[in-house]
Amino acid sequence: MSGKRLVSTHAFRRPSVDYEGKEQASLFKWLALQHPQAFKLAYHVPNGGHRVKAVAAKLKGQGVKAGVSDIVLPMARGGYFGLYIEFKATPPHDSPVTESQQSYLMSVELQGYMALVCRGINEAIEVINGYMAMPPTQAVKG
Repeated sequence: MSGKRLVSTHAFRRPSVDYEGKEQASLFKWLALQHPQAFKLAYHVPNGGHRVKAVAAKLKGQGVKAGVSDIVLPMARGGYFGLYIEFKATPPHDSPVTESQQSYLMSVELQGYMALVCRGINEAIEVINGYMAMPPTQAVKG
């Protein structure tokens, strides 16, 4: 018999857990129940994740940009035009906020949006509840 392995050593690795994705999915389920009107408008920007270079290049050509926030709620409240959330998993499973993510948050904040980092579902729920409790921003019609 030769010295070749019959079983890959990769077969025994634990699959990585997408804590952020699971928590974010739970957040959207909560949003559907607690704030159905907000749920109708809120969306996730599927910017993250690892992709094959060809797919990444194609998406970049279609407008995908590094740093764009994970969750957008285009409901005007409290003088803001909407809410942007950079969502991270609950510590210790969270990842650091990148320079491009921080820069994007500052850019949309300068445009009149509330823009925050939320670490975990509980923090995001607190932010969304607070945002939804604010009075609607009044649109000036021209």
